[in-house]
Amino acid sequence: MGYCFREDMKAIGCLTALKMAIARRSYSGQALIHHSDRASQYACEDYIKLLDHNHIDISMTEKSDPYENALAERINGIIKDEFSLYQSKLNFELTYQHIIKSIDTYNGSRPHASCNYLTPNEAHLCQGQLKKRWKKYSRPQWIQRPDKNPKYYE
Repeated sequence: MGYCFREDMKAIGCLTALKMAIARRSYSGQALIHHSDRASQYACEDYIKLLDHNHIDISMTEKSDPYENALAERINGIIKDEFSLYQSKLNFELTYQHIIKSIDTYNGSRPHASCNYLTPNEAHLCQGQLKKRWKKYSRPQWIQRPDKNPKYYE
């Protein structure tokens, strides 16, 4: 819905992406939850005010646990992996254009099993519940019971 590409991790990038997402929002009257990690960009006063002003509920991970935000992490991973965005040998502007094209392809041209084989853009316009086709994976045992394997927390 919204994105921004910057050479730093400042909150202005997240604010730009959030403003884009809000401007593109089709169903402004429906409840919306914004889920993020606890990075300072998402917890800064301007970001929180923008969410509140637009009646968007805030949800943040407890302890930076990626399983709490698995869907968003999966989307980001697919876009970065399938469109070769992990490491760009292009300059900043060409990389940004590649990101825009990749997101457009992901949302508008690529059917997803998790969206009942619709593109995300098509699924967004559907009324009612979509048939969910993704697998539910359980957390690895060491995440469920960290006290049983403390070496992962050293």
